[in-house]
Amino acid sequence: MQNARVLGLILAGGKGTRLFPLTKERTKPAVPFGGKYRIVDFALSNFINSGIYSVYVLTQFKSQSLLQHLRNAWQFSDLLTSQFIIPVPAQMRKGEKWYQGTSDAIYQNIHLIELSQPEMVAVFGADHIYYMDIRQMIGYHRDKGAKGTVAVLPTPVSEAGRFGTVEVDSDWRIVRFLEKVSSPPEIPGRPGWCLASMGNYTFASDVLVSELRRDAARPESDHDFGKNMLPEMVEELPIYAYDYLTNRVPGERPENRGYWRDVGTIESYYEASMDLRSIRPNLELHNPSWPLRTAEYPAAPSRYCTDEAGRHGEAVDSIVSEGCVLNGSSVSRSVLGRSVHVESGAVIEDSIVMTRCYVGAGAKIRRAIIDKNARIPPGARIGYDEASDRERHHLSSDGIVVVEGSRTAIPITPVAI
Repeated sequence: MQNARVLGLILAGGKGTRLFPLTKERTKPAVPFGGKYRIVDFALSNFINSGIYSVYVLTQFKSQSLLQHLRNAWQFSDLLTSQFIIPVPAQMRKGEKWYQGTSDAIYQNIHLIELSQPEMVAVFGADHIYYMDIRQMIGYHRDKGAKGTVAVLPTPVSEAGRFGTVEVDSDWRIVRFLEKVSSPPEIPGRPGWCLASMGNYTFASDVLVSELRRDAARPESDHDFGKNMLPEMVEELPIYAYDYLTNRVPGERPENRGYWRDVGTIESYYEASMDLRSIRPNLELHNPSWPLRTAEYPAAPSRYCTDEAGRHGEAVDSIVSEGCVLNGSSVSRSVLGRSVHVESGAVIEDSIVMTRCYVGAGAKIRRAIIDKNARIPPGARIGYDEASDRERHHLSSDGIVVVEGSRTAIPITPVAI
């Protein structure tokens, strides 16, 4: 494929209300995942691994945690002005209002497109778990002569109510775009299946600018790509569907192709995290050919110690991040973030324990999510008594216990006087 000037715009401003309380103090893209990562790292790694180095990250709600992560993990040098990852808070350039929808978020920053003058604009969400070589989608867009391209995933019709869906002709040109309907059009020749939008788009930049201005001029619009812009664009312009199952990421095992998770609920977030545990996980974090990048912090290697009673610290079928200490404690089928300290006789099963948590001696945790900086007292029982869990913590509809973390002070360098 010939080189293409592509500007990346990542939508990272969502409230993530269905992920509460994990989103009580942070936006959804900033929620930790996989021990040492954040959800936003997937979108950003896909862009960088695809050679797209000019990226704006549009932020809005509860963005402090996300902004700190972008500063620590995703800063380029100033040597090349065309290579940057820049967070863009809501600036209210078009009036005193927050972003009204996904297309309004782009419209309020339309000057970024006009100043960059790219050939194409890649508009991607920041809150899904997946790998994707975006170059292949760009090549498909060019080959089709498209003005816009929507990444889609074949999905059972029974699950389609949560997504936008598309109807295509024999050439995969989109003839209808439907937002979250219970009976979407099926894939031709594949009954029971439909094409769900992944919320990832590429557009010819001049077309995108024109359509954004047209949508902004309509007061009745919700100013959203799925609800308003795309349903109208497909009637007038060549907008094509790109089948995500055709995407081939270097180094990826064939059985993992097509992995994509919308981690918008506590249940889906938990299930995606549990996908990481096995020797051949559904989502492979160890792929040198397609590295998942994140912030690196100074932390000692993890330690597995034998306590005074002769109990061995052990972890089975689990992810254990750097800096953890397992002192005569047992961890199984779980994901531990950085610097988790698990004391003597504690047992953690089928759980997610985030960075800098402390689990006291003899505590037992089962099927739970423990947010950052939480302290679990000695002898505590989490995930064993529904009534007690509901009284003390947040309990999801599927019985997953979520224990809120605590805030920590931000260190400030003292001034010598």
